[in-house]
Parts: sequence; C-alpha cells; structure tokens
Amino acid sequence: MRPVRLAVLGAGSRGTSYGNWVLAHPDRARVVAVAEPRAGRRRAFASAHDAAEYADWRDLLAARPDVDAVVIATLDADHVEPATAAAALGWHILLEKPIAPTAAACVQVVEAVRAGGVLLAVCHVLRYAPYTRLVRSLVDGGAIGDIVSVQHHEPVGFWHQAHSFVRGNWRREDLASFMLLAKSCHDIDWLQHVVARPITRVSSFGGLHHFTPANRPAGAADRCLDCSVEPTCPYSAVRLYSGLLSSGHHRWPLDVVISDFTPPALETALRDGPYGRCVYACDNDVVDHQVVAIEFDGGVTASFTMNAFNTGGHRRTRIFGTRGELVCDGESVTVHDFVTGSATVHDPSSSGASAADGHAGGDGALMDAFVTAVATGDPSTILSGPDATLNSHLATFAAEHARRTGTVVSVGPGSAALTGIQSLSASQ
Repeated sequence: MRPVRLAVLGAGSRGTSYGNWVLAHPDRARVVAVAEPRAGRRRAFASAHDAAEYADWRDLLAARPDVDAVVIATLDADHVEPATAAAALGWHILLEKPIAPTAAACVQVVEAVRAGGVLLAVCHVLRYAPYTRLVRSLVDGGAIGDIVSVQHHEPVGFWHQAHSFVRGNWRREDLASFMLLAKSCHDIDWLQHVVARPITRVSSFGGLHHFTPANRPAGAADRCLDCSVEPTCPYSAVRLYSGLLSSGHHRWPLDVVISDFTPPALETALRDGPYGRCVYACDNDVVDHQVVAIEFDGGVTASFTMNAFNTGGHRRTRIFGTRGELVCDGESVTVHDFVTGSATVHDPSSSGASAADGHAGGDGALMDAFVTAVATGDPSTILSGPDATLNSHLATFAAEHARRTGTVVSVGPGSAALTGIQSLSASQ
C-alpha cells in the first residue's frame, strides 16, 4: 500500500506538528504540497518534505495535485472555504479545531463532507491521547458504575493567556473566535467523549476581568522593553521569551515570535511585533475566565471551568459514578471504589501507548488514526468525526450564547436557539 499523499494548508505551529509526524513515518504518509502565505515558513516546510509550494491554498486546490487528503491548519476564520472546496474535490479532510467560527458554518462544513462522501477528522487531539483512552476504558469497564456528574478544570496558564489570547492570534473574536471556541472546545468535546452522551442543554458565566486598560499599572509603557514596571509584572514578555531563548526552548511558543533564535532577533520582535506589547494596552476582547454548566442526554451533568489565573499544567477532572469516583490529574487516574474502599492508581504508560509527543500523545495518535482511515477506507479509527464533533461544537456556541444572554440554551441543529447563536457569532 502506497503512503497516503497529503496536502497541508497552513505551515504554522499546528501544520508543522502534523507534518513532523509524516516525516517520522515516511512509509505511512507523504506531504506532496503545502500552501502558506509566509514565504520563510513555506519554503522551510516545502524543503523538509520535498513538496510543491503555493502561497495561497486556492492556488494549491486549483492545481489539483495528486493527493488523497488535505490537512487544514489555517487560522480559525479560514477553515470553511478550503474545507468545503476540498470535500467537493473528494479529498479526505483533517481539520484543525474549531471547525468554523460560526455555528452555521460548522453545519455547512459537515454537510459538505457528507455530500462529498469524504472522511472528516477534526483535530480534537485530546480524544486520542493515551490518558483519555485510559479514562474512557475505565468508565466503559464499569469501574465507577454509571456516571452521574463531572467536574473539569482547564488551567490555561497566566503566560499562555498573555501569549495567545491577549497578544496573539486568538486575542480578538473578529480575528479568530470567542475564547470558549478557540481554547476550550477541546474540553467541551472531551467531556462529551468521556460521558459518551450528546449534550442537550448548557448555561454559562464569565468575562474579561483583568487584561484591560483599567488594570494598567501606573507608569506602565506600551511595550515591555520600555517599561519600568516590567521587572515586577507577571506578564513580562521580556522574561517569558528571553527565558525560553536562553534555555534552548526553540519551539512553541517561542517559534511563534521568532524564527531566528538569537537575542537580536528577539529584541526586534519585542520592539516591533505584537508579542512585545503590554498586556494592558492590547486590542484583546476574549474572556479570561468562564464557567459552563452542562446537561447530557439522560440527565448526567458536568461543570467546566476555564481561567487564566494559574500556573497552567494539566487539566484536572473528577468523575462521579454510582459505584465510585475517578480523580484525574492529567498524568494518572485514581479509581476510588465505594464497595472496597480501595484507591487504585492507573498510569496511561502501562498501556504501552506513548505520551511523549504533542498534547500528551494526542497529536501523533490523531495522525495515526486519520492516515489509517484514509489508507483503509475504514472510518472507525477516527474518534472525532462529523457527528460527535458537531454536537460538541454546537454546545460550545450555545454556552457562549448563554453567557451573553443569561439563559439556559438547548443544543442541536433543530434547536430554536441556534438561530440566535448563529446571529451572535456572525455579528462578531
């Protein structure tokens, strides 16, 4: 069987990550074409893969290279057109999350995939991680009886919020999407996957609390390099990126800021680029904290919390069942048995699955599943196909609608609230 032939649209951090998996598995897949508007990234990616290069994804699709599937890793707002066009060409699709920045566009992409008869795997990489497979196997095996409720927390991290959601590409809804979709649709989707029931209703609260001009310290400058407050500011760009550079951490998030890993290049980037700006003098508008209450089919409930004001690290989850409780810290899972009183710790590495690569092994496992599905024509290896992913996406839109309107919102393509969700999203 010949390697699966791929085109990659977007040679940024995520596209490069998936491309690196291909380089490590040349017997499984090859990248034969790449589209990327930034010349430096495009040339480096094309050279690494010996691939044809295009400045625009439209030119790549118009050239009709001999490919089996396309990896769409463009910015969030640029998913719909290439996805629907690729589906019309009969190309299978690996699509970076979110599917699209509006509920209506998410439905549009799923309908295009169905009409084209192609496979779709959305990059909800957490579903594929060995850790998640362990949690799901314990739940499915009856370790805690029937799930009744879940508590789940995503600690975004103070520095990650500043990098991506205050200074970076996902800072504004009109440039990308609202925070819950941009960052935490992973978590809403993960909960839906673990509970294994569709989401039916949601409510939500939260807002932009801290990263505003009103909280700017006295004497703060517009850029960290010029700021007298910088040495004592938790969000110092100088401290964050200089520390990464000096430690040899030449990957994300530093590789988003510079490609030439030298002190002069970093100083220029912090002087002139977006990542050197004061977090209190940016044009960001996405929330920095949010809670979501979720009801699943059958009455199971979950609470989800996302906030920036922590040191980051793994997501933390407690799953409450009729016969026991799972305590999940992102690295191991402890089963508390109500009958025996025992507490048994399970390690995902004991399954033999590697958690060494991106997203605790999720990136590599996703690529393995997608390439296998394309090569065999069997979609069963894809855990993030159109149906389940559309439900979790619509739940995410519904939660944001609930936050803004102070209501409880039903989820689903037939929901009357969907019109409001679409209008809300489209207006951003």
